Amino acid sequence: QLQASGGGSVQAGGSLRLSCAASGRTFSNYGMGWFRGGPGGEREAVSCIRSDGSTFYADSAMGRFTFSRDNAKNTMYLQMNSLKPEDTAVYYCAAGMLLLDFCVEAASNYWGQGTLVTVSS
Repeated sequence: QLQASGGGSVQAGGSLRLSCAASGRTFSNYGMGWFRGGPGGEREAVSCIRSDGSTFYADSAMGRFTFSRDNAKNTMYLQMNSLKPEDTAVYYCAAGMLLLDFCVEAASNYWGQGTLVTVSS
């Protein structure tokens, strides 16, 4: 129901735009977020849209990444600029009612399949 795309390989300093298209249901009332897979299999939060409409960004993403959503298209995006090698990971989009208040893996009910981002130095 969530299809992530847009990953790829870039050099440090480059940009990528990830997309996540939802199908099968409308997620306009859901919290939405982006996570990335860590070396231990855990998924760390990158960015979520809060219930008050503000956006949470992890410290690592602040100032470089921008999360947006287009409810009319049932799609969300993650614009990633000034990419660093440490941004290399599989990125997942997620949806869940609890994501509106808690930007954590456990708050997500729906997951995209992940898209790999590789940043070389």
